Amino acid sequence: MEVCCQLPVLPLDRPVPQHVLSRRGAISFSSSSALFGCPNPRQLSQRRGAISYDSSDQTALYIRMLANSEIEVSVSARNVRRLLSFQRYLRSSRFFRGITVPNSSNILDDDYNGQAKCMLEKVGNWNFDIFLFDRLTNGNSLVSLTFHLFNLHGLIEHFQLDTMKLRRFLVMVQEDYHSQNPYHNAVHAADVTQAMHCYLKEPKLSESLTPWDVLLSLIAAATHDLDHPGVNQPFLIKTNHYLATLYKNTSVLENHHWRSAVGLLRESGLFAHMSLENRQLMESQIGDLILATDISQQNEYLSMFRSHLDRGDLCLEDANHRHFILQMALKCADICNPCRTWELSKQWSEKVTEEFFHQGDIEKKYHLGVSPLCDRQTETIANIQIGFMTYLVEPLFAEWARFSNTRLSQTMLGHLGLNKASWKGVQREQSGGGEDADPAFEEMDSDILPQEPRLS
Repeated sequence: MEVCCQLPVLPLDRPVPQHVLSRRGAISFSSSSALFGCPNPRQLSQRRGAISYDSSDQTALYIRMLANSEIEVSVSARNVRRLLSFQRYLRSSRFFRGITVPNSSNILDDDYNGQAKCMLEKVGNWNFDIFLFDRLTNGNSLVSLTFHLFNLHGLIEHFQLDTMKLRRFLVMVQEDYHSQNPYHNAVHAADVTQAMHCYLKEPKLSESLTPWDVLLSLIAAATHDLDHPGVNQPFLIKTNHYLATLYKNTSVLENHHWRSAVGLLRESGLFAHMSLENRQLMESQIGDLILATDISQQNEYLSMFRSHLDRGDLCLEDANHRHFILQMALKCADICNPCRTWELSKQWSEKVTEEFFHQGDIEKKYHLGVSPLCDRQTETIANIQIGFMTYLVEPLFAEWARFSNTRLSQTMLGHLGLNKASWKGVQREQSGGGEDADPAFEEMDSDILPQEPRLS
């Protein structure tokens, strides 16, 4: 079964109108993609996730994902090729290098596999080292960890999932992250998924969540940055990228991550045995979770969270309230790096800053105007991290601790305080005594900055 939408797609060899290519002050859509190493639109039309590219107006149409109903189709030669391609993929994928394959020089030895299994036994520990786990699994941390969590939470049995389809889905998800991104890659997705698991274990949640809630949470965590291009939304908007046009400059990346996830869910057939109504509900609710990670909506979600906590009216027997808490949990998981141990947090800080600086290098090269936090000549990791912790992380985790005042919450706040102090020490060494947070955060639009945290 394959879902499609009967939409015309113009030939890809049709020339792009000259007025599009020569618009003043704008980079053409295809060159916008090329700026940060993404496939050109013709390549995107053949990617997994069912993106079709209409060269007449440079607009991407998500064929399978935007279909309102499912259409039965016969097994075509294309589907057969896809199946055969997957069989070849099983033999060559990095994930399966841990299984004995003749004539393979990239097989993980038993010692590495054993260490990875030992780590999974402690997957609920907050000091879980995702970097080490990724090395032990030969770069397949997202597949290995998420499959283990599905099994650990009993989701495979409860939802009668085909384990081969589940592995296929997770492999496709992992491969659709960009490994060349310093930060927004499959390892980050695995880290967020592990953090989400830790939150799902918290007493208030574990006593209230249904298997459905857990299923949505893990899928959303694993796919929340799917196909991230390594640049932010303002970059996509000012370069007139087709995704910005498609989503009308609103939650551009988050909408793309969600739609890409839906495309892979449908292509894998993981939930084909469910009713259409349940599948549509799943896709919609996964979207609600992923869209909540849009940092430009931080203040809105935080204000709602505070209001609920002030009134004391959160009722986790209410499905809507549980869904809202899962949104807040995913937001926490997404930006929890400063709440990890210094050894882990520092690595993440260096990676995300390098991604910022890479975007800034591109903006300088093409005279686009360097975005805040992206100029390696004027910014430092310490300044960026202090600002990030002060304006975004501390307010969110202070409120999460009000909701779930547990040992884990106190541990996260403790690491956050120590890491901020460490970065301030680095900052003082670099600036000779200055202790101010990065002014770039203060210059950002006030509506995306949360209020100061309540520590009482």
